[in-house]
Amino acid sequence: MKIFKKILLFLFLFIVLVTIILDLYGYSLYSKAIDKEPLVSKIDEIQSDENYVKFEDLPEDYLNAVVSVEDRRFYDHGAIDFISIARAIYVNVTNFDLREGGSTITQQLAKNIYFIEMDPFPRKLAEIFMAFAIEDNYSKDEILELYVNTSYFGDGYYGIKEACNGYLSKEPSEMDLNECTMMAGIPNAPSVYAPTKNPDLTKSRQGHVLETMVENGYISQEEANKIINNN
Repeated sequence: MKIFKKILLFLFLFIVLVTIILDLYGYSLYSKAIDKEPLVSKIDEIQSDENYVKFEDLPEDYLNAVVSVEDRRFYDHGAIDFISIARAIYVNVTNFDLREGGSTITQQLAKNIYFIEMDPFPRKLAEIFMAFAIEDNYSKDEILELYVNTSYFGDGYYGIKEACNGYLSKEPSEMDLNECTMMAGIPNAPSVYAPTKNPDLTKSRQGHVLETMVENGYISQEEANKIINNN
């Protein structure tokens, strides 16, 4: 029994030590990024771009679609979402596949503007600290606005305006529900879901977006079926 307790104590101390080391490493990466370019100046630069689209100029259906498929509890949690992380682990383990991620929209924004070229593991650590900094300085609507303006949509299109102009030949404000749900699905894997790459996979991803919107009460099943049946 004493040996068992010693083993448990050793494992506990080991986990604590590893956690501290990883936290320090992640914070150092975050600090280097902030020292190189402070968050406020980075955001100001993004918002000053001529293709930047304000929150109020984006269709409600599009914003709902993005939240629904990327981070359904976006308005209810902080920088990170432990419930989403636990759900993603369960879904991936039970399906023996990486079907779902646990990153919040804020974490994804952190990746988009600071850590896009970093390897996944260190990036995840740095994202957490940057996400807290973002949430401390910007509202949820501002964060969502920044996210859709910094996401990559494939074919060289960065941000929702470039993507709408390129794929749909229209402005973001002109998108209907069908177009909103298609566009919301692309950034998850632009090389796969961009409509110029594989239309069938684009439709499949759009179907998933519609499914999540029904589940979260944004649209009815009838509305979803109408789009699916007409595509």
